[in-house]
Amino acid sequence: MASYDYPFNERVRTLLRLEDLFAKIFYYLSGDHELNHHCTLIGIFQVLDVIDRAELKTDLLQELDRQKVVMESLRGNPAIAENILNDVIGEIEQTTHSLRTTPGKIGQVLRDNEWLMGIKQRTVIPGGVCEFDVPSYHYWLGQPAERRKQDLESWLAYLTPLHDGLRIILHILRGSGVPTQLVAMQGTFQQMLGGAKPAQMLRIKVADDLPCFPEVSANKYAINIRFNALEGIQKPRQCERDVSFELTLCNL
Repeated sequence: MASYDYPFNERVRTLLRLEDLFAKIFYYLSGDHELNHHCTLIGIFQVLDVIDRAELKTDLLQELDRQKVVMESLRGNPAIAENILNDVIGEIEQTTHSLRTTPGKIGQVLRDNEWLMGIKQRTVIPGGVCEFDVPSYHYWLGQPAERRKQDLESWLAYLTPLHDGLRIILHILRGSGVPTQLVAMQGTFQQMLGGAKPAQMLRIKVADDLPCFPEVSANKYAINIRFNALEGIQKPRQCERDVSFELTLCNL
């Protein structure tokens, strides 16, 4: 089933954006062509831009500490597998330690690298990293693939605690809700929200064979979902059929 996540606040929105960037970084890093590694470096620059606008280190540490307390309270619960719980707590402790021992802002070592920042400044210009603009970068791209991978992995190591932290938090967040099977009549669905603890994210799953996708408008009071179809290279239009889907409201 195709899955769509919709964040309810800026913190979750930032984590989802970073998750998407890291997925692309690791995909391109696995290739050997110089264009793969160019895209990897662009992704690293984009991660730096995102975390420049948010104080993620403190937020991640606070949330990981809170989740550790929650997990510790589950010890002795017969419905919880003790070995899996220990693994999760151990992963939280390891990631928390890595974040706390990272000096200053996450990725500051990369920001202090004048060569990397020179390339980063050129990447905002369309075609700005041609060989005649940045010959040193062209030279680096011409190095053997293993040398480039080694450099990229060493730069990514400064962002690994961030990736590990957001991966743990999003995994817990996605697993926090109970899926509900629903139907959007003629492609539209609305649900009022209530309760003392508002949702932080919703997840929508749609069968792969349904030729439509959801567009969501939501706040702490209500959810509005409209399923649209994309036929050819045209503006999406509302799906006029009833659409079965799965909705999960998630909260840490």
